Amino acid sequence: MVRTTETSTEKAAERSADCLFCKIVAGEISADMVAESESAVAFKDINPKAPVHVLVVPRKHHADVSALAGASPEALADVVALADQVASDLADGQYRLICNVGPKAGQTVFHAHAHVLAGTQLTGF
Repeated sequence: MVRTTETSTEKAAERSADCLFCKIVAGEISADMVAESESAVAFKDINPKAPVHVLVVPRKHHADVSALAGASPEALADVVALADQVASDLADGQYRLICNVGPKAGQTVFHAHAHVLAGTQLTGF
């Protein structure tokens, strides 16, 4: 049997020591968790923009959704599936899914995540 060990680069991809969302995933910072899957967690946003505003975050650290898509399309698919589950569980299954990539787009935490907005008639862009 061949035994492999993770490189420091692989471990860094799993967790970033100063990342807020990595700390939430690890249970070091509390959050109002609403759902989880093998590769993602979902918790309520602390500054909601809709009656249902949940963040869906992959368990492994990637800077943004584009990096996640390149590194693990399966994990990105799981984020979207968990977002759909959250919208079905907490609202009527209709939702807006937003992923900000970069500071000019409004990304403030540089760990891939998706915002699930639901629970009301969403207007505007």
